[in-house]
Amino acid sequence: METDITRRDFFKKAAALTAVAAFPNILLAKSGRDGTRKSIALYNIHTAEKIEATFWAEGRYLPEEIAELNRLLRDFRTGDTHPIDLRLFDLLYDIQAAVGTQRPFQVISGYRSPKTNARLRKATSGVAKKSLHMQGRAIDINLPGVELNRLRLAARSLRRGGVGYYPKSGFVHVDTGRVRYW
Repeated sequence: METDITRRDFFKKAAALTAVAAFPNILLAKSGRDGTRKSIALYNIHTAEKIEATFWAEGRYLPEEIAELNRLLRDFRTGDTHPIDLRLFDLLYDIQAAVGTQRPFQVISGYRSPKTNARLRKATSGVAKKSLHMQGRAIDINLPGVELNRLRLAARSLRRGGVGYYPKSGFVHVDTGRVRYW
């Protein structure tokens, strides 16, 4: 039996093997560690609020914990809250597992109101007009004790959305949009 492998298939398989070699914990991340609970820890650098929340347990998301996470990830400039995409919490959980730590993520930016986004676009470059932050689908983070490039590579290896790398500003952007890197 003859198998035809395309160049694209070859590179996809090579990338997956490289990710597993670089981040052996990724297999644990995909399985949900112990399979019964998912928790993440966050520290909002602007409000000094901390949370360690078990957002998923016994096969379901926990609304009370999700509400607390949404509150912590509010637009700190306006106080506006917005539901955060549940896949973003899953992604953060899996990134922590991939790098092998349970230390709190430092949150640089979570939800951004349209008003805040417009103001930031006028003040700085690199802020998207239709930012996924405004939909609760993006977060800018760093993880103390984990090299920023390693955090970026772990997020990229999961292939679950966009990953932006901002070494001069000291954070990695992750989102639940289409897979893309910058």
